[in-house]
Amino acid sequence: MLDRSKTGLIVVDIQGKLARLVHDSDALITNCSNLIQGFQTLGLPIIVLEQNPERLGATVDELRPLLADITPIPKLTFSGCLEPKFVDALNAENVDTWLICGIETHICVYQTAMGLLDLGYKVELLGDCVSSRTQENKQLGINKLMTHGVEISGVEMALYELLQDCKAPEFKRILTLIR
Repeated sequence: MLDRSKTGLIVVDIQGKLARLVHDSDALITNCSNLIQGFQTLGLPIIVLEQNPERLGATVDELRPLLADITPIPKLTFSGCLEPKFVDALNAENVDTWLICGIETHICVYQTAMGLLDLGYKVELLGDCVSSRTQENKQLGINKLMTHGVEISGVEMALYELLQDCKAPEFKRILTLIR
């Protein structure tokens, strides 16, 4: 069960043309938008990664305004955990569990999740907030992460798990995101 006092979100490489080329990209971007807004409503930490932004472009326009207060961490490695600024950002948060969304599931998302496990964090992958250019590669990434103990969840399940109570002051806002 997720504990909101110990949980953060990592947004991996939802940027440029690649974000438009992945399988079911519109649903991915919508789900990630709802997830980000949910985390903001709950006041939870968010870290954003961008793969080689000079070549691939910035985080997509639909998400950029939501993340305006967060400086993306650029990387050239596929795993964010090989980027010292990312590891510093992880260490700056009082978090033991990271939820991951982004692209591509079988490359950067997979390698970042594995790096997080190696650093001793618990990791949950949001299955409706990750994608790859093909559905097969998305599933390969999910399957391999599951064999390493990564939990699989979804936007609605994760947000309600973090919320825990319909009497919580954030409930109505979360409800409007999910509907």
